[in-house]
Amino acid sequence: MTGDVRLRRVRPEEKTRLYNLFQKFLYEMTNFYDDEPDEQGNLHYGHFESYFDGSDPEREAYFILEDQTVVGFAMLNRYSHLGTEIDKAIAEFTVFPMYRRRHVARRAAELLLRLRPGKWEVKFNEKNAPAKALWTGLTSERNPRFTHLNSVETVISFSADDAR
Repeated sequence: MTGDVRLRRVRPEEKTRLYNLFQKFLYEMTNFYDDEPDEQGNLHYGHFESYFDGSDPEREAYFILEDQTVVGFAMLNRYSHLGTEIDKAIAEFTVFPMYRRRHVARRAAELLLRLRPGKWEVKFNEKNAPAKALWTGLTSERNPRFTHLNSVETVISFSADDAR
């Protein structure tokens, strides 16, 4: 049984909580990328502070909640991997493992697209089968364009103006 899925903007005073959850996500991503931890055991993410310090107002961070429980997060920006004009891009997105297979990720992603209609990009690693399935399925009726950046990374560009 699944509960009500919603998004809530991460408040500045919750930055440490997001950072801690984000580190767990980055460690999961080492299954696909060869990133090394620093001396404190953390993985580097050069843009994390810009979600909170006001230096890039286009960056947005959201907690994904099921009922009242934080079950994941989404981070958005306007960076285009293809060098095109876009309205939003998924920078980072995860639902924690124990909440997967309940359609929470799909419902949260649909909420994001309704929240920010326009031209979008999503990049995923071809080896990350769940991410590939999520974004391919979610964009299938939105005339997606697939661009392979290299042998493992693909960008889907699409319009969310007709978000369901």
